[in-house]
Amino acid sequence: MRLRRRSDLPLAADDSSRFLPWIVALMVYLAALALAAALVAHSSVERWSRNLLGSMTVEIAPPEDADQKAANVRVETALALLLGTPGVADAQVLGEERIAELLSPWLGAADLAQLPLPVLIDVHLKPDATVDLAALGARLADAVPGARLDDHQRWLHGLVALGRSLELTALAVLLLIAAAAAAVTAFSTRAALAIHHGVIEVLHLIGAQDTYVARQFQAHALALALRGGFGGLLAAAATIVAAEHLGAAGEGSLLPDLALAPWQWAALVPLPLAGGLIAMLTARATVLAALARLV
Repeated sequence: MRLRRRSDLPLAADDSSRFLPWIVALMVYLAALALAAALVAHSSVERWSRNLLGSMTVEIAPPEDADQKAANVRVETALALLLGTPGVADAQVLGEERIAELLSPWLGAADLAQLPLPVLIDVHLKPDATVDLAALGARLADAVPGARLDDHQRWLHGLVALGRSLELTALAVLLLIAAAAAAVTAFSTRAALAIHHGVIEVLHLIGAQDTYVARQFQAHALALALRGGFGGLLAAAATIVAAEHLGAAGEGSLLPDLALAPWQWAALVPLPLAGGLIAMLTARATVLAALARLV
């Protein structure tokens, strides 16, 4: 199927829109990266929220002396208090391997045996349970000196705020890119109107309407924008795949999972079509406005 009908205007022969496909390609490329970043941020926030919802961590500072028996008593006391609290479903002490996994992004392959690590207890609440965390934390501190309850809420709120900020920033970038694409298309269309002013006057003399002339320009702009848009999308896809491989190679990285789900890839596909639609509508509006001033 041909994207451009036969035109009575030699638009393909002039240089007024020679750079339009390249500019649209760059804009779709940037828009795809911005949208992919927003999707990754959204997925990461949702995943971390699900993992932390209804969970908390109890940290028991290591004793100043090396009395392992006293340390075990402190841990058992904390476990008994937690498991005896209404609303608590489970409480388990994290093993050294799990603690090493959690600390590896910061410490790498350090020898944890040489570090004064606290004891961490992973606590899960029952679904829809209501627990007075402040009171529970106070009871823990009284029963086990040096114990601290962390419900992750402060960290989670900051993470959610950061994710939402990234999404809003990506949306603003998309709007700016759309505005820039419209401006570039309008400039290119005005240049083509000036070049083909004589041909347009002849078409008017033989009875052509403004809408007929506008259709010539909008079809030309649509074809060029789609060509550049799909090229930009392919370049963006290659960049995203490369970022996924780099993220996967960084073992223990603090970066979120950069891999896009199939539905997220599908969300990028309409970008070239959106670019083509913006170019087509902008070209039509620019031509009609310019021809109306000539009447």
